[in-house]
Amino acid sequence: MAKNRSIFEEVGTTEKQVVETGVIDKGRGGARGAIRVWLMMLFALVVVMIAVGGLTRLTDSGLSITEWRPFTGAIPPLNQADWEAEFALYQQIDEFRLQNQWMTMADFKVIYWWEWGHRQLGRVIGLVWAIGFFWFLIRRQIPTGWTPRLLGLGALGGLQGAIGWWMVASGVTQGEGMLDVASYRLATHLGLAFVILGFIAWYTYLLGRSERDLMQARRGKEAKLFSMSTGLMHFAFLQILIGALVAGIDAGRSYTDWPLMGGQVFPATAFVFEPWWRNFFESPGLVQFIHRVTGYLLAAFAVVVWWRGRASAHANTRFAFNAVFAAMSLQIVLGIVTVLYGAPWQIAILHQFLAVILWALILRARFLAAYPIATSIRGTS
Repeated sequence: MAKNRSIFEEVGTTEKQVVETGVIDKGRGGARGAIRVWLMMLFALVVVMIAVGGLTRLTDSGLSITEWRPFTGAIPPLNQADWEAEFALYQQIDEFRLQNQWMTMADFKVIYWWEWGHRQLGRVIGLVWAIGFFWFLIRRQIPTGWTPRLLGLGALGGLQGAIGWWMVASGVTQGEGMLDVASYRLATHLGLAFVILGFIAWYTYLLGRSERDLMQARRGKEAKLFSMSTGLMHFAFLQILIGALVAGIDAGRSYTDWPLMGGQVFPATAFVFEPWWRNFFESPGLVQFIHRVTGYLLAAFAVVVWWRGRASAHANTRFAFNAVFAAMSLQIVLGIVTVLYGAPWQIAILHQFLAVILWALILRARFLAAYPIATSIRGTS
């Protein structure tokens, strides 16, 4: 017996129509949460890598391993003969012959382990990236359009390893009088580390929200604030590079008074090398002066950006720019303390670590200017 039809039911319909939701995200989601956790692990490892690299530089350990062996170098000396061979290689370079002839085997082992640990951590980061990337790739869990981005992180990591050796090679010399690595190569190495951190942080922020949410948030982009925060990001990156130049030649220990330098506004030993352009990379007085002045200008611009951020209509965005301003203020104070105490490694490494935090906070504020989180009148998102 035929079943009675509703007068509102279309002819030929035998099943209830199911409304499909999430069409915007369909085919794009992938394992966003899991990939985000993996990226946060990489971010933490890179931060540790920067800290260990800073300590390796502050302990003058960077030239203790004089060869680049990407694979076999993972195995440290296993017996006395191995240690003697490594020490003999170090004894041939200028740093040992002109500065560290007092070293015994016990002293050499200390600096060797710092450098070996730094390189080993780089290998661990590469392994974590490779395992994660190929795991998600094989399982087809990478969101649409994200494969080139995640592959690019691995490429940058490989480039960083090559630049690391390029940096070390500048100090592994014989008869050239080099006691440290070239400061501009150190700046390149550290700069790329912050670039990698920046990409990881930005991708983590993106994956923390759905594609649909990002598409909707993009309509409310605060273009002027985004532009200003982009300028702040580039300005901060420049200061990071100059800070690396300071560290590369121990310029932080050349003048330990503030706000003057040796009792003068402009240091008396600014231009001591010929040709004149060498002083911008090698003169401790001039490099520290540039770092100070750039810091003042960066602080002034940060205040302008923060003031603009306070006018945002979104509570999360305002909070993000307040966090940037607070971290910037603390970094300035810590920078002054670093100078006054002659850059001891404990304070110097804290100054570098805070730069990492500030970098991530600037990127977070910039991200929220581009993708604001809408807030209701009652203040709930």
